[in-house]
Amino acid sequence: MTSSRAARRRHLPTSPFNPPQAAPAPETYALHDQVTHEKYGLGRVVGVEEGVAVIVDFGLPTLRIVAPYHKLVKL
Repeated sequence: MTSSRAARRRHLPTSPFNPPQAAPAPETYALHDQVTHEKYGLGRVVGVEEGVAVIVDFGLPTLRIVAPYHKLVKL
């Protein structure tokens, strides 16, 4: 059985197991949002590719961070 087929299964109301939890929505960022990164520290969002990536200026490096943004936190 492939994982794509397993993802489409519906939860039966009489099942003794808990229903699968929905994945959390990725955080959204706007231009000029102040953010912090575990490795690069404090930065400011200078570009947004909706649902794909954000471009963040950390001072010396300017990096493109792709979604999901695990190590990026909005301040």
